[in-house]
Amino acid sequence: MSKHNRLTFFIFIALILGVGLGYYLNVSSFSAYNETIIRSEDQTKTIDLKLLSIKDTTTSDYKDLNKQKAEVTKVRQDTEKSREKDLEPLTLLSDIFLRLIKMIVAPLVFTTLVVGVAKVGDIKAVGRIGGKTMLWFLSASLLSLLLGMILVNLFKPGEAMHLSLPPSNIDTGVHAVALSVKDFISHIVPRSFAESMATNEILQIVVFSLFFGVATAAIGEKGHVVIAFFDSVAHVILKITGYVMNFAPFAVFGAMAAIVAKQGLSVLSTYALFVGEFYASMLLLWFIMIMIGYSILKGRVFNLMNRMKEPTLLAFSTASSEAAYPKTLLQLERFGCKDKIVSFVLPLGYSFNLDGSMLYMTFASLFIAQSYGIHLSFQQQITMLLILMLTSKGIAGVPRASLVVIAGTIATFNIPEAGIALLIGIDPLLDMGRSATNVIGNSLATAVVSKWEGELSESED
Repeated sequence: MSKHNRLTFFIFIALILGVGLGYYLNVSSFSAYNETIIRSEDQTKTIDLKLLSIKDTTTSDYKDLNKQKAEVTKVRQDTEKSREKDLEPLTLLSDIFLRLIKMIVAPLVFTTLVVGVAKVGDIKAVGRIGGKTMLWFLSASLLSLLLGMILVNLFKPGEAMHLSLPPSNIDTGVHAVALSVKDFISHIVPRSFAESMATNEILQIVVFSLFFGVATAAIGEKGHVVIAFFDSVAHVILKITGYVMNFAPFAVFGAMAAIVAKQGLSVLSTYALFVGEFYASMLLLWFIMIMIGYSILKGRVFNLMNRMKEPTLLAFSTASSEAAYPKTLLQLERFGCKDKIVSFVLPLGYSFNLDGSMLYMTFASLFIAQSYGIHLSFQQQITMLLILMLTSKGIAGVPRASLVVIAGTIATFNIPEAGIALLIGIDPLLDMGRSATNVIGNSLATAVVSKWEGELSESED
């Protein structure tokens, strides 16, 4: 069993053990807490109905009802605090993991994006090839993000979770992020790069990284040293990411045990629904991309998909699109794409064209918001889509890197970062589909650009 497969295996074991412990705690220790909370909520609803029926707010009955409501609310809050205190040993595991994830967000985005943009700087040398490549990448990214946003609003998988906001988020409503265009633009421009790194302001880091990467490419020979340095730093950060992910099974165990202890086993049906709806969305994305490919490549698109079976299965089974890179490159050249096109488009695709990952980012981010009962307006969702459009470009196609992007994005909208714990346990299942979709998207991009350039020859047998 490979190292990656071992991690996936341990995550699933932790998931099962967490569910088992959570169910035991739910039945044996937390049933009294949960019954008190449910009873308090029912009493609050009854009192609210009585209050609505009283027209004169100066009567003693109205004041008595308000006093009763305050007492019931205090009982519920005290019970919730006691329940959370008893769950602290479990939630601490996921809290540590969240802190480790946040620790690597800023340096990971900065280093990978600088290297990626510096490589895109070669567009000036290859001219129209680079322009056509970026046109496809941006269009495919927008399609994936938009499809994820539409379908998660259609399916609404998070609404069945009914999670209460963590205490730190109770007083900070979503209305606080209803930014005007001026506010949004001024927010994304950093006053200080050091301040942006210290506060994990992802958008501001992206803006600085774009300037830095373009400038690095523009200085020519001298910039090669900088690119090599940041490429090495990026690999170091990705290695740290690997170390952090080794803690994932403990976080999964703690997160699942805490969720099931509070919610009961009924919460698992929502996860099954989420996974099923996500894969349905992924298959729809495949169909749309292949049909777009058909409009350009005609019948040859089906030959391409046939050749991509092995790389796609490899990416699916390892949950890493990078693992399929050598096979993808070989099959594209056999399909008839010129090596100069493949060597340019495919590497860029692994940083700039992660279609499966981007569909997941909008789907998962809005799922977390729905789980906490947070309503995001259409304008806010479009803003989130544009933010993800930028931040996703700084992440390489490594296993579970999408969690890093989501963690950095949802905080901008006052969505509890603790919601990431909802995804950790099922992320390996979702990562397999994302990785396979990334391979499909990048192979189509390479073939289409080859066709546009008139560099697509007959397939090899």
